[in-house]
Amino acid sequence: MVRIKERYLLVNILYPSEIGVKPGVPDVVVINQPTTDRLTPQALLRGIRAEVADTFGDFGSGALEGGGLQVKYLSNATSTFILRITRAQYRMLWTALTFMDHVPVKDGKPCTFRVVHVSGTIRKVEEAAIRHARNLMFAVKDQAGEKDRAALEAMFDQAKRTRQAARAVMPTPLNVEDDSGDEDMIDISDDWK
Repeated sequence: MVRIKERYLLVNILYPSEIGVKPGVPDVVVINQPTTDRLTPQALLRGIRAEVADTFGDFGSGALEGGGLQVKYLSNATSTFILRITRAQYRMLWTALTFMDHVPVKDGKPCTFRVVHVSGTIRKVEEAAIRHARNLMFAVKDQAGEKDRAALEAMFDQAKRTRQAARAVMPTPLNVEDDSGDEDMIDISDDWK
């Protein structure tokens, strides 16, 4: 039996045109505001299919229909959704999401669709969604205390600091095994000088 290989895309809806509209509110909160409740999985699929048809024509529409596009998760509160598609068509879907510039509902606000993570399993995408939400909370906290940092800089810099903090807490192993079974030795000779 042949297993159909699929890709899961974690997508975040951002509102960069709203920056500076609400004084006193951190820019990270304004960019990541909730999406309207009128956005349903069906409306999202219609909007994606229309964008694929505009971008790739009949070829794209046919490939997307054969690709089994499905919305696995949609949260209007966090403006996040997970899409499932076959591995052969995920780049086409990603391109169409990049070109979408409005929420696909009647009188939808201008927005940007940002693909945050792509994976072969839904479990890894869910873990990435949790990490992304945690990083956003840290970015909001940092920006509320520091008004002079840009919103996007705070959001992307926080992910790096979280990884560095995790490395500082975890002890460094002397032997690390990769998937092939070969052992790589870590050179600690510089630490002893």
